[in-house]
Amino acid sequence: MQTSPSQTPATQASDEKLNFKKILPIFVIVLIDLLGLTIIIPLMPLYATALQANAFLIGLLGAAYPIMQFIGAPLLGRLSDRYGRKPVLLISQVGTLIGFIILGFANSLWILFLARIVDGFSGANISTAQAAIADSTNEKTRTQGLGLIGAAFGLGFVIGPVIAFVSLALSGNNYRVPALVAAAFSLISILLTNFWFEETLPVEKRGQASGSKALSFQMLFRALTHPAVGLLLVLMFAQQIAFGGFEQLISLFTLNRLGMNASGNAVIFVFVGIIVVAVQGGFIGPWSRKLGDRRLITMGLGLLAVGLVLMAFTPPQAVPWYSKADTEAELMASGNFRTHENPTTNNLPIELPDDSNRGWLGLGWILLAMIPTGIGGGVLQPSINSLITKRIEANEVGGTLGISSALLSGANAIAPLLGGAIFYWLGAPAPFLLGGLLMALLMGAALMWIKAGREETLAPGLARGGGGH
Repeated sequence: MQTSPSQTPATQASDEKLNFKKILPIFVIVLIDLLGLTIIIPLMPLYATALQANAFLIGLLGAAYPIMQFIGAPLLGRLSDRYGRKPVLLISQVGTLIGFIILGFANSLWILFLARIVDGFSGANISTAQAAIADSTNEKTRTQGLGLIGAAFGLGFVIGPVIAFVSLALSGNNYRVPALVAAAFSLISILLTNFWFEETLPVEKRGQASGSKALSFQMLFRALTHPAVGLLLVLMFAQQIAFGGFEQLISLFTLNRLGMNASGNAVIFVFVGIIVVAVQGGFIGPWSRKLGDRRLITMGLGLLAVGLVLMAFTPPQAVPWYSKADTEAELMASGNFRTHENPTTNNLPIELPDDSNRGWLGLGWILLAMIPTGIGGGVLQPSINSLITKRIEANEVGGTLGISSALLSGANAIAPLLGGAIFYWLGAPAPFLLGGLLMALLMGAALMWIKAGREETLAPGLARGGGGH
């Protein structure tokens, strides 16, 4: 073996750089997949309302997608460990295409539910994409690689709703058109996967994971009690309860505190999306190499805690252009159509601010609070997943990331329901304050119980074993 000659400074430097050529197909495929999803998100409650769904059924429809992701993610992750990433990606993308086509021709509520169930299960392939990233990176570049998946999410959630708006405007608000546009993006994603994506899991490494069920409470319990990654999986679930609740409730909070309508909230979402894209697409790589995943997780929890607590104390001052009468008229005329950002809580009685107290303080405060919130939320998922992959065996990466994705989906289903109940019973600031306090407690737990592991003690250039400090 050519040990010392191969470990030149140039080789070590290349090991610390992400191979964008290898990662780019995965990034583009995930982005186009997500565009299909994010085109549909603003449309779904309107579509359901047109089919005579009440607020409870719209909430249930919103939960159907993440619940099916929760079920599907571990299954697809294990199948990708056994049969390879590419076939699982292709089959699941075909399922997504079928879901969008069903949605485009839905003429009753049960067909709408069927479309979301099919698409939710197929959409669980994010764990397979994460496993392909893990296959294509080393321990020094994995956090940055996984961060690009988050950047694709951020870009998708900025671009997708714009495409939905344009397609609705050009079609005279025909709800079928955005669904069929989403199907077209899904078809493009299938073609890219088939012709551009190269399999990342060699044949000799497949089928080495245990043959247990893809998802069972016993397996979930075993993962959560695993000494190396159990707490990391708990952190993944808990941070998404806090950050997911923030995403779901922010439109109601700004309406209550600042009198901001849907178009004003669109600017807020774009602002947060830009922060997340910048963090996950650019900053997280250098940060992970400088700090390490363990410290990055602690930093993310701390920033998210600070941001959410600041959010809770946003001064109740309406924006300068606010008119209570105009906002009330808009909401009454629009009904559920204007609360599509958070369909699971659109029955909440939202008190609007007075016209007498208007200014820039409330808006400036909330934009400032969103900087640590966006950075904290942006670094946590990729850094937690990266550390998980470094503390388990290679043949368990797909399955463990599947459990991580399932916990994320479970949190996405619970967050709006839990946050909405807290918002209703304890007031608008309560979900953010409690979420911030939870993140602060978990930061303390991470400092106490997530100790330095093999990835921090390895000497540069060594793959296994070895000393350290």
